[in-house]
Amino acid sequence: MLLWIDSLSAFFSKFDMFTFYFMQKSMCKEPQESKEVPPLDVPELLAYFVKQCGPFLDQLGVSRDTCDKMVESLYSKRKNQLLLQSVSEEESSLLGNGNINDELDLRIASVLQSTGHRYEGGLWTDRPKQDFSNNERHVAIVTTASLPWMTGTAVNPLFRAAYLSQSKKQKVTLLVPWLCKSDQELVYPSNLTFASPEEQEGYIRNWLEERTGFKAEFKISFYPGKFSKERRSILPAGDTSQFIPSRDADIAILEEPEHLNWYHHGKRWTDKFNHVVGIVHTNYLEYIKREKNGALQAFFVKHINNWVTRAYCNKVLRLSAATQDLPNSVICNVHGVNPKFLKIGEMIAAEKELGQKAFTKGAYFLGKMVWAKGYKELIDLLGKHKTDLDGFNMDVFGSGEDAHEVQSSARRLDLNLNFQKGRDHADDSLHRYKVFINPSISDVLCTATAEALAMGKFVVCADHPSNEFFNSFPNCLIYKTPEDFVAKVKEALENEPYPLTPEQRYKLSWEAATQRFMEYSDLDQILNKEKDGVKPSRDKGKLIGKSASMPNLSELANGGLAFAHYCLTGNELLRLCTGAIPGTRDYDKQHCKDLHLLPPLVENPIYGW
Repeated sequence: MLLWIDSLSAFFSKFDMFTFYFMQKSMCKEPQESKEVPPLDVPELLAYFVKQCGPFLDQLGVSRDTCDKMVESLYSKRKNQLLLQSVSEEESSLLGNGNINDELDLRIASVLQSTGHRYEGGLWTDRPKQDFSNNERHVAIVTTASLPWMTGTAVNPLFRAAYLSQSKKQKVTLLVPWLCKSDQELVYPSNLTFASPEEQEGYIRNWLEERTGFKAEFKISFYPGKFSKERRSILPAGDTSQFIPSRDADIAILEEPEHLNWYHHGKRWTDKFNHVVGIVHTNYLEYIKREKNGALQAFFVKHINNWVTRAYCNKVLRLSAATQDLPNSVICNVHGVNPKFLKIGEMIAAEKELGQKAFTKGAYFLGKMVWAKGYKELIDLLGKHKTDLDGFNMDVFGSGEDAHEVQSSARRLDLNLNFQKGRDHADDSLHRYKVFINPSISDVLCTATAEALAMGKFVVCADHPSNEFFNSFPNCLIYKTPEDFVAKVKEALENEPYPLTPEQRYKLSWEAATQRFMEYSDLDQILNKEKDGVKPSRDKGKLIGKSASMPNLSELANGGLAFAHYCLTGNELLRLCTGAIPGTRDYDKQHCKDLHLLPPLVENPIYGW
């Protein structure tokens, strides 16, 4: 707690000095140009202060809309006065058009420019980052899991690396966690373990090439990780950012940025990299709410997620609206399906054209057997409408920690569910099922749903933000009520799925997903900005260079949040109190041996950093 107070006190003391200097320069200095610019008044300064303190206010629960209204209220009166005064035609057009935030920025910039002031940096600026303008660009994809663990954060970043590497505009590195043998035995299926990172890399590349049909040219690197039994996930050990060399530190893609940074104690990603994109995979708040004291835990996790993504990412992509609304975020599905599923769909369509019966089995569900993956909703729906679905049988494929409880509940309700061990969704035994039923409402974007649609099946799923991407597919039957669920299941069993059009197949592909990713992450602009020799700007037409004339207090605040997070995560006691794995502030001796690393430096035992 003392570290927290000290770091915030230091930040605000510097912030107050900066604000005083800023006010003095803007209000007191004599204009150097012949044309006088009306000086700033107190409401304008307060409006700008509120606007740039948005990150801190957001952490305190003050919404963005409320901040905007406060800024508008403070600035509008002064704006009207300025328009009535004898300002130049150029400035009048700038003040009279656009939103309040842009107008206020330009107003502050014009005053500072008239004083001859030029902003040269902030409190948290680091040494200049490497300039890749005239060199080949580098993309580092950092994720929280790796094959052979068949989870979304192992599979989807791997495909993203493969398809991004097809472009000659950039080199790609995929950074995945390395687990010591004891953790591998807990995580990887079928008692599969690896003696070295090279052995695991060979497994990953063979798996990928078998499914894509091409050999992807990208680098695979490993960082030290540890498996948390309580969280059923892998957490980084040490500073993950150090495993990307500075010469390659250009663009970073953080798959699950909140997960990667909960306990991150090291270099700030946005200091080391030119552009950092976070991709949110998991609805952590939905999972946490199901645990003991879930509401209280979810409250804290929500604000921590907000904190770390704001501090470490320039842009955040949310796969669906089912995720937490995070700073600098947009919603876009940037995942595709394994090409193998599209080939299965093409095979099924060809059989139908020849008049053959492609689907010979009924309904099924596939997913890790834990309650949160949709099993609770499935058993509740089938138990409540057992009479309405008389004679309905369903096969369920999955293995997991809650398997015994799930199967016991189904037997107690006498449901016609045939439980079988989990298997790959592309397995030959699953091709002939016609209907995939997925009632889960904890998913962000269900990969299995996309795979079933790609194979030409019907999908019955809930009316939920996680399924919004699939609304346009005619084979996706969405239900809103339990009674509607029964109707959709009967409709799917009694009819034949529509054949996928070329446009629908492309929409599900990784080629389309990569194109969406490049657009929504701003990488298409960043990677192409040197092509015409002009940096793209959303402020074209505005005649004042804001960034050159004025400080960005929002970035100053984000730097303060990153500094405070660094101080807190450096204290071992605080780490343990918040659920960190003991000893993960640095990697251990076994990681040093496996990854051929130098032992970490001895740290200050008093301050912990």
